[in-house]
Amino acid sequence: MAIKLKINGEERDVSAPPSTPLLWVLRDELDMTGTKFGCGVASCGACTIHVDGVPTRSCQLTLEGAQASEITTIEGASGKVAKAVQDAWRELDVVQCGYCQSGQIMSAIGLLSETSKPTDEDIDDAMYGNACRCATYVRIRSAIHHAAKTLEG
Repeated sequence: MAIKLKINGEERDVSAPPSTPLLWVLRDELDMTGTKFGCGVASCGACTIHVDGVPTRSCQLTLEGAQASEITTIEGASGKVAKAVQDAWRELDVVQCGYCQSGQIMSAIGLLSETSKPTDEDIDDAMYGNACRCATYVRIRSAIHHAAKTLEG
């Protein structure tokens, strides 16, 4: 039985058990490999996507639980906020190894979509649970502030 999903604005039919984590559907069934597997228990943030505009760990969301939602992956991140975040990441050379960065970017887009002028505390709260083994946290925070300033004017 196929389950319909709306991913990055496009209707997709997926044939997988309803209890399959969305992460594996995205990566293995739909070849959207920008969303990464990190821990499998929603602790690291590498698998962060947006579900109805809210940053969500795709390793813990089942296919069945996602079927009535608007899903956005890093491949589909677009718009003014997404562009500002992606540009800031490049301009400030945030990425070191890059493995966690799609999840970091999706969380940052979620933050700036809700909070136009985040404080350091806002950033820390929104990015909590997004682990970076390379410890680029200072650059991530700087890039979020840079993106916020870009969006101001």
